[in-house]
Amino acid sequence: MEAKKPTTGKFGLIYGTAAAIIGIVFTFMLMASDLLFDPSPVKSIVQAIIFIVIVILAIYNFKKNNDNYLSLGQSLAIGAIVAIVASIIGLIFMYCLTTFIVPDFWAQNAEVTRVIMIKNNPSLSPEDLENMLEMQSKFNWIIYPAMLVMNLVVGFFTALITGLILKKTENLY
Repeated sequence: MEAKKPTTGKFGLIYGTAAAIIGIVFTFMLMASDLLFDPSPVKSIVQAIIFIVIVILAIYNFKKNNDNYLSLGQSLAIGAIVAIVASIIGLIFMYCLTTFIVPDFWAQNAEVTRVIMIKNNPSLSPEDLENMLEMQSKFNWIIYPAMLVMNLVVGFFTALITGLILKKTENLY
């Protein structure tokens, strides 16, 4: 009886769920340390590195469980599935965060934006500032599709590069 071959779907689902859970834990850590609304790019960079490492681990472990064989298509499939699963869970969490956990999330975010705008442009009139913040509030929803697209793009390029590096196909002869 032949050993059961691993599936890209299973690895994508497992590692995508892991990526989402780690992202959620990271968000709670930011909340606990009062850094959720910190405008520093460091937290985004850390989140991106965590996501990239998880995609690489998923592909590497798939290859290891697949008799050390990996095609570029398998790598891309794993990257896409990890990104989609992590995004869907992350979007559900983001909705819960902004609606239930921190119900005034968008108001707090607007206040941080207000402070940054005044600091960067002290000559900005109060009316212009209010108009800009009002316009921004109309587009808060854009974070949801942007999060999905960014995860897909990062997942694709990570899987592409990892797949090109780790690719090894079976000899059919």
